[in-house]
Parts: sequence; structure tokens; C-alpha cells
Amino acid sequence: MANTEIDQDAVISVLNAILEAELAGVVRYTHYALMVFGYNRIPIVSWMRAQATESLMHADQAGEMITHLGGHPSLDIGPLLETHRHDIGDILSESLEHETQALAEYHRLLDLVNGRNVLLEEYARRMCALEETHVGEVRKMLLRPGDL
Repeated sequence: MANTEIDQDAVISVLNAILEAELAGVVRYTHYALMVFGYNRIPIVSWMRAQATESLMHADQAGEMITHLGGHPSLDIGPLLETHRHDIGDILSESLEHETQALAEYHRLLDLVNGRNVLLEEYARRMCALEETHVGEVRKMLLRPGDL
């Protein structure tokens, strides 16, 4: 019979890392939205603000999972890097790095709960799919005409 117990401390630790990364996403995308200038400002700012809102929702979901397990949600925020490069390409490259790191945390969670806890496994799978979609979107945004 397979072990169906989760390492609750490890799962809460990863969930707190996810919470911190998502909160950092709120700050990053809010900042990025303020720093976009030029002809395409309006749709890019709208997309950035939607990403900030979604990051807050994801942080809330991670926090709910932590308290569901009896843990204490972190008050920390993940790393915030200010490069002072505000070209949209630089912003999107930073965004890609952030999204890739968040995806790695969700994969760490999936590894810990896969086959052991249906609620956490389904949550982790759903979030991996969403983050993989974000990574793909940002990669497409970074393409230049003729890159395909």
C-alpha cells in the first residue's frame, strides 16, 4: 500500500513560499503597470493590473490552504528586484523569471502531495496549469516579428 501521509511541515513551508511569491507578484505587477509608457500603454497596463489582481487571488488561495492544514500564513513577501530598466521587454523578461519561479514552487508542492492528498494535489495541478499558461503568454509577448 502506498504512503498517503503528507509531510505537513514541508507542505506548509512550500505553501508559504507560494504565498510570498504571489504577494511579490502583486507588488511587481502593480509597479510594472505604473512604469509602462508609449503607444501600447493602455492594453499592457490593463494586462499588468489583471496579473496583480490574479496574484492576490492566488496568494489568498495559498493562505487558505495553509490555514486548512493548521499552519500560519507568512507575512513576508518574496524577493522584489528593482532593476530600474522599464523598457517593456525588460519588464516582461523580469515577469517571465518571476512566473517561472512561481511555477517551480507549485511543482514542488505537487511533488509533495501527488497521490497523497486529493485537495492539495488538485489545487497544485490547477495552479501549475495556470502558471504554465502565464509563462507561455509572457514568452509569446517577448517574441519579435520573424522569431517564429
